[in-house]
Amino acid sequence: MSRIDDITGTKPMSGNLRSHALNTTKRRFNLNLQKVTIIENGEKITLRVTAKTKRTLRKQGRI
Repeated sequence: MSRIDDITGTKPMSGNLRSHALNTTKRRFNLNLQKVTIIENGEKITLRVTAKTKRTLRKQGRI
């Protein structure tokens, strides 16, 4: 499974690891994905969303 938020579509970012000697190697900033169950039209739907999206859904009362 790819690391993509099911609602917002955000993907991992890329960047560099920097050592004290300023050596660079590529790295990925992965998302903090969590499973969320949402009831929509009387059906339970399981989605993989980021922690930030989960907080927003909880604030809106959808979880």
